[in-house]
Amino acid sequence: MSSLDAALIAIERACGSGSVIRDPSLLEGYAQDESETEPCMPEAVVRATSTADVSAVMKAAYEHEVPVTPRGGTTRVQPGVILGELKRVTEEEQLFYPPDPNSLDSCAIGGNLATNAGGPRAFKYGVTREYAMGMDVVLADGTILKLGRETKKGVTGYDLTALMVGSEGTLGIVTEATLRLIPKPESTVTALACFSSMDEVAPVVSALLAQGQLPACIELLDEEAIRIVRPEAGLTIPNETKAMLLIELDGEEAQLETELERTGNILFDLNAVEVLVAQTSSERERLWASRRELSHSLRRQAKNKLAEDVVVPRTKMAELLSYCAQLSEQHELLMPTYGHAGDGNLHVNFLWNDPDQKVHVDQAIEALFQRTIDLHGTLSGEHGIGVLKAPYLPMEQSPELIALQERIKDVFDPKHILNPGKIFPADAKRFHGAC
Repeated sequence: MSSLDAALIAIERACGSGSVIRDPSLLEGYAQDESETEPCMPEAVVRATSTADVSAVMKAAYEHEVPVTPRGGTTRVQPGVILGELKRVTEEEQLFYPPDPNSLDSCAIGGNLATNAGGPRAFKYGVTREYAMGMDVVLADGTILKLGRETKKGVTGYDLTALMVGSEGTLGIVTEATLRLIPKPESTVTALACFSSMDEVAPVVSALLAQGQLPACIELLDEEAIRIVRPEAGLTIPNETKAMLLIELDGEEAQLETELERTGNILFDLNAVEVLVAQTSSERERLWASRRELSHSLRRQAKNKLAEDVVVPRTKMAELLSYCAQLSEQHELLMPTYGHAGDGNLHVNFLWNDPDQKVHVDQAIEALFQRTIDLHGTLSGEHGIGVLKAPYLPMEQSPELIALQERIKDVFDPKHILNPGKIFPADAKRFHGAC
């Protein structure tokens, strides 16, 4: 009997009949996620319904050294709760959970915790780590830990909750999370600022901050992204627009009109061609819907798409955007770019049709990463390293730092069975060799 078969027998005994799936026609649906990695067919899928189930799965997998890749988005309980649903329920009670990645209608809390998700509102409110108070975690050997605390302050021992957030499922499986909520802003207003040059966008964030303005979001779209989103935006965008900012203000309703006027004056002082304000909630929703669907819209523009999220200091954003334009011309690739201007997090997309262009895509991606590091940036702001970026980790981190993190991984998962192939180059090589 193989080690896999032995593990699955133990798992089915613990989790119940029907918990283990081996039908190839059903397994195919678990072979790929929303990233651009190549599909990898699992040998089996286990449907766990509780922390005890997850613990039983990991105990069996650990004993028989069977690799496990957690997948929480196909459930709707605990960390499988969809972010958009959580936000809707909490806001009905006048509470607010700020992190809002653009995939909020499909992404799950567990995945948000795994990647320390941010989104447009991170500029003002921060990212997932700031709102994770505690969690139940199952380690690779099945051990169940309760991390965090219910108090606002606390420095007892290491902050393992913060360590777990953003670890991409390589240290443990989150089965329950306690999240911090804040009061819901009284009112929100959304404006669209159009510019005739990308160079004119760079000073906007600094100018707003200098004038005491702190928008909830400042989203950037370059000329190619504007071309794609224009039919769906629901507003007349001036033809000379080469760059666009989607700006959202929130707070007390009585103050928003004054803040909007002040923001508009700053934008016009910085040569905005036009500033359009969403007059109704439906207009506002249409604007954000077109922005949130932009990644899917890009996929319809070409046969192949790769998206890279990189971050540079805000003062270096214009320089990186200019470099992206050079790469696009040099490699003859469509490279629509958009992102979170407030914190310098840009999503650079690579679109191509001819398979022979893939070599140019790889060259352009490596050049983009190197330029990002040269500008004192980082290789990922919210998507994580995963498998695809693992080979590039040494660009940003020293061998000593990578080795230290690998030793941390060894402590949590000595047999390296949990979410194999993620983050570290050595694990990625083993994963690609096995799949």
